[in-house]
Amino acid sequence: MTDELTLAEVEALARAAHEGQTDKAGRPYAEHLRAVAEGVRARGGDDEQIAAAWLHDAVEDDALSARWLDEAALSRRTKDIVRAVTKRAGEPPEVYAGRILATPGALLVKEADLAHNADPVRLAVLDEATRTRLTEKYAGMRALLGLSRGSV
Repeated sequence: MTDELTLAEVEALARAAHEGQTDKAGRPYAEHLRAVAEGVRARGGDDEQIAAAWLHDAVEDDALSARWLDEAALSRRTKDIVRAVTKRAGEPPEVYAGRILATPGALLVKEADLAHNADPVRLAVLDEATRTRLTEKYAGMRALLGLSRGSV
């Protein structure tokens, strides 16, 4: 595909799509997107994976529609990664993990996402019950994906 969106354009789109949204700690959601994109870059990810990192929650959070993604000026690989990391309502974690593992490039994006989600500094501001629930959830997904604790 020619005339694909640049990384700067993808970042701007993602920031605009999530405008006004905050994470569980009340921080601007764009901070999470930036951290995941930087995590992908730091782990050796390519531009298609970094673009997917910026968009990794856009469809899941209804910030952008699945149709938008289908029609966007993005590589097929970037779209496939975004689709792979988009959780579906009622989907068992094993099915979700399987789709990530079956999609080239998606594991690195999910690894960066989990690393930022499980950051003790981010979790520290949450109440104990939420912190415990999320820590267990993220550890369970890491196990399903075969990610060692040391790869955070």
